[in-house]
Amino acid sequence: MTKAETMWTGKTVLVTGGASFIGSTLADQLIERGAKVRVVDDLTSGHLGNIAGHIATGKIEFIRADLRESGIARGAMQGVHTVFHLAADHGGRGYVDLHQAGPASNFLLDGLIFWEALKAKVVKVVYASSGCVYPNFLQSDVKKELFLTEDLTKGPNDADNTYGWAKLMAEFTLQAYHKEHGLKAASCRYFTVYGPRGVENHAVIAMIARAFLKLDPFEVWGDGTQIRNWTYIDDIVSGTIAAGEMIDDGTAINLGTMERIKVIDAVKMVMEFTGHKAKIKFLPNMPTGPLNRVADNSLAKKLTGWEPKVPFREGLKRTIDWYYKDRDRAHVEAIFKRMLTER
Repeated sequence: MTKAETMWTGKTVLVTGGASFIGSTLADQLIERGAKVRVVDDLTSGHLGNIAGHIATGKIEFIRADLRESGIARGAMQGVHTVFHLAADHGGRGYVDLHQAGPASNFLLDGLIFWEALKAKVVKVVYASSGCVYPNFLQSDVKKELFLTEDLTKGPNDADNTYGWAKLMAEFTLQAYHKEHGLKAASCRYFTVYGPRGVENHAVIAMIARAFLKLDPFEVWGDGTQIRNWTYIDDIVSGTIAAGEMIDDGTAINLGTMERIKVIDAVKMVMEFTGHKAKIKFLPNMPTGPLNRVADNSLAKKLTGWEPKVPFREGLKRTIDWYYKDRDRAHVEAIFKRMLTER
């Protein structure tokens, strides 16, 4: 048994939003490391099937509830050593741009989780933050080779919609709780996560869905020149656990690759791997987000030794293989249009 595995053995760990794409994959890995996992999820965007096997074997204690409701967070914290806080009102680009009231509730949610963790004497909180905390004004030039470093949130700030502001304020709150109350904490800034269990409101899964449904024309939001560094789910989870093991002072780290992938190039890879041939139709009036968002991950490497292992081309192929085996065409047809702008 490795040192990392013994660290989690027998520890009660709470994963908020643990039935979600990322949360359930994190729960899998914590269970493998010997943790006792409790999941709270209201299933508004999570799927019970992601954790049903673990519930059946008693490896996950599952509570279906909204953590924003009175008393839920307090009850969930009892006996917990570490909280991995992934629950949030969020969605893909369409949701983040077009819905502000839902993500605004994250101010309440995050505040409750941190306060109740402190009151329950939880040892550590690991927070799922986002690349959306970075100033929009820095990310507008696709011709610039930009790598976002964590210190760029020292101000001036211009976060990505209400969702980004809530993430940034939560990071600041955790840092204050560590400084003033001694709560151990870490924040992980996720950059455009994709992989098995992903859903169609995020760009890569939406691209794969369009090929799966054989849509022609193949619609692309924006002009295709937007630059991202999509990060494979296994890398995100390993980085999150590493932060839980090695960062205590509330420091925020980027979890992202440093690959600079244009949206149009990702589309072409999807069409290549799926064999789907279609006319590409650009939709410049649809939500696109910042034009140039790529992480610098050197701080994560320095503090935890973490680095991503799955290049985009490989991760995309894995994700396509999973999607084509997992998805039912009629179901995807029924939900696809709604999912582009909803949770």
